[in-house]
Amino acid sequence: MNKYLEATELLDYDNASITNLFIEKGWDKLDEYTKILNIYNFVRDEILFGYNISDNIPASKVLADFYGQCNTKGILLMALLRKAKIQCRFHGFTIDKKLQKGAITGMWYKLSPKSIVHSWVEIKYEDIWYNLEGFIIDTKYLNKIQLCNAKATKFCGFGIATNDLMNPPINWEKNDTYIQKEGINADLGVYDNPDLFFSKNAQNLNLLKKWLFQNIVRHLMNKNVKKIRHLTTAST
Repeated sequence: MNKYLEATELLDYDNASITNLFIEKGWDKLDEYTKILNIYNFVRDEILFGYNISDNIPASKVLADFYGQCNTKGILLMALLRKAKIQCRFHGFTIDKKLQKGAITGMWYKLSPKSIVHSWVEIKYEDIWYNLEGFIIDTKYLNKIQLCNAKATKFCGFGIATNDLMNPPINWEKNDTYIQKEGINADLGVYDNPDLFFSKNAQNLNLLKKWLFQNIVRHLMNKNVKKIRHLTTAST
């Protein structure tokens, strides 16, 4: 099989929940462009921005959580695209922790590593590879960040790093999409799948920090994100 269409442990697109989602959405009946567009928009806006227990969890687990961040939403996006017979691959990076400030605060921010593992998905459409990163932040959350920072252009924080906060390139129309690119500080290369990437790259957390993140910090971050998403005014 084409290596960019293969299922893996993380890209478990034959899982019943993913198969049922395809039936429910009718994605198999669409043309290639519309498949990509609908799957992309689903992952961006219906899978809410949030922090899962780990970066390297299967796509079916991300779907069950119904939230995720760059790495986990990317895993789900890749699984859905490959099930739809869209070739895709995984590009790894690190980002500066300043990008997360606001979502993570106080002592927890100070204790977090300076560089955080990040990724985007690359898809092949009409023989062109496109970078897809704009799916990470759901539109409702982005809109509230825009409301609270109405005078901003360049912006870094709350899970966003862009040079144009009011009009970031997050919509796919046969183009690259981005929402965290301006926070990237190192390129870790392109991989056939996320399994290979995470076998060689992991967040720089010792056992104690990993336990704290999984059991305390991520829940506080998700609480902060949820609070922002449900703001009713432009003030924080």
